[in-house]
Amino acid sequence: MRTAIAVRLGACALAALLGLAPAPARAQGDLVVICANVEDWCRVMVTEFERATGIKVAMTRKSSGETYAQLKAEAQNPKTDIWWGGTGDPHLQAAEEGLTQEYASPAMAELHPWAVKQWEQSKRRTVGIFAGAMGFGFNTKQVADKKIAEPKCWADLLDSKLKDEVQVADPNSAGTAYNFLATIVQLMGEDKGFAYLQALHKNVNQYTKSGAAPAKAVSLGETTMGINFQHDLVPFVLQGAPMKVVSPCEGTGYEVGSMSIVKGAKNLDNARKWYDWALSKDAQEVGARTKTSYQVPANKAAKTPPEAPDFSKIKFIDYDFAKYGSSEVRKRLLARWDADVKNLAK
Repeated sequence: MRTAIAVRLGACALAALLGLAPAPARAQGDLVVICANVEDWCRVMVTEFERATGIKVAMTRKSSGETYAQLKAEAQNPKTDIWWGGTGDPHLQAAEEGLTQEYASPAMAELHPWAVKQWEQSKRRTVGIFAGAMGFGFNTKQVADKKIAEPKCWADLLDSKLKDEVQVADPNSAGTAYNFLATIVQLMGEDKGFAYLQALHKNVNQYTKSGAAPAKAVSLGETTMGINFQHDLVPFVLQGAPMKVVSPCEGTGYEVGSMSIVKGAKNLDNARKWYDWALSKDAQEVGARTKTSYQVPANKAAKTPPEAPDFSKIKFIDYDFAKYGSSEVRKRLLARWDADVKNLAK
């Protein structure tokens, strides 16, 4: 390609917390999901799945980096059955480290090649569920007020007039920001890429925990620029916010949002049912109905929302998911970002 939280804390569980009795086994029919997509979409997916299957779902919304960290911490006693959504890089790392398990869904034949490739590269431990382009958005009113030329390229974000006016997430917690980091490194080369990120640091007002947070901040006028996946910016534009979405002129990366079954899942049969259902045409179109999801769905029969960024007009890099989703490279880049960028004085 050129491309809530539903917590069931009954009397027995409360007793277990108090040390009075052992915690009961999870009731048959339950499913524990961590969702790394926007919360409105997560909630509607849960409602639709429960209606379709009768299976009750306990869902928590977390960013991709947070989810990976939780699965790693709970590897000996998994509390989650399925990880749905978020960027593919941490899914690939989790697969490599044996935190997720193989599954071949009957729905695989319905998917785009890029979604299947994600599955193949992970040795059947994660699968693509959507694709989305990296980019940035800006508040048109603030750009006009500050008399800044409308940015078209990554280089434009280094303008000194944008000091403390750019927002991006922390790549340790947000898959969005790690995708941005890996995009810059692949686009410019590692040393030049980090030099760019160091220069950009002078203009960053906050490294947020959530990858989608900068988009909302731009819409509210809390920051002039936000680095995001383009589909996270689109909803605010459609709501009438004074914003414009940019596909950088130098080229940009993209994500393959993914889904994985946790190794040792206590509700494995139900996890597989979610997996199969989430890849179906109907489930793949749920996001667009929430008016919060404007990615390209993985199921070939599912309609791409007309408001979604037009991939045919975007200059994509040849994003190396296998390399930048590997445990070794991901850990090294995050450590270098912490040392050379995040802790750099302005």
